[in-house]
Amino acid sequence: MTTAVREAPHHRNLTCVKEYRCRRPACLRRSADYDRNRNRLVAYGRWQPLVDAEPVRQHIRMLSSYGIGWQRVCRLAGVANGCISKILYGAPHEGRGPTKRVRTTTADKILAVKPSLDHVAPSARVDGTGTRRRLQALVANGWPQMRLGRELGIKHHRLIWDQVRKDVVSGDTARKVRDLYERLWNVDPATRGVSLRYIAQAKQIAVTNGWAPPAAWDDDYIDSPAAAPDLGEHVDRYTAIAEDARWLMSTQGYTVAQAAHRLGITKDHLYRAFSQRPETNEAVAA
Repeated sequence: MTTAVREAPHHRNLTCVKEYRCRRPACLRRSADYDRNRNRLVAYGRWQPLVDAEPVRQHIRMLSSYGIGWQRVCRLAGVANGCISKILYGAPHEGRGPTKRVRTTTADKILAVKPSLDHVAPSARVDGTGTRRRLQALVANGWPQMRLGRELGIKHHRLIWDQVRKDVVSGDTARKVRDLYERLWNVDPATRGVSLRYIAQAKQIAVTNGWAPPAAWDDDYIDSPAAAPDLGEHVDRYTAIAEDARWLMSTQGYTVAQAAHRLGITKDHLYRAFSQRPETNEAVAA
């Protein structure tokens, strides 16, 4: 009488070798590597196959608060769904609560998943603070909302207006806006074919709504709801225009016409700013 050989349900870990006597070369190598590593750590007194599951559980919940669900964590960490399910919920049908201890290797894989926007699922709902601020900052720099909508693949201008005000957005939208901001935050809209009229209108919308420009936001904190823009000391418009234009002309070699174009104003407007805010003797001497 012969005994049927049980087929391993999978070959992802050591179970197939230890419980099903799997003889696949790849599985045998994985088992041998595990044994060598275990023996070495035992010899050095550092063998710790299991660790407390609570920090891992808290990390998974933290990731969830960032819009990275536990099933998404499974894929990112390369662990089985059942593993994280047991860490969070246990096995209620078997009368067992959440896992108290997990394998060190499993814990390391899960803890390595960071709350990055790149890890958020496309349809996940995430805080819209950073998305809102980035779009508002681009408008403050003179980018019309309709143009931003085209860059994002949004056809109707009302939709981009909604994005500027939303408290919650999808992960896909947040990533697209972040990437758009990285491309355009220091780009003059006029160099991309945006007319001065629309640039001025966009800037006026930002002023009316109190939207801060990119320079007011620190990249490390723009996504934080608790952060506030650094607007510096208050400077009236004529002073700001005159100072910026003189800097462009003295350091970059701009002509009056080029400086006016860069600032999104007419030459007459720039000349008016110069007359209203003439250079001081100290500035001329410098």
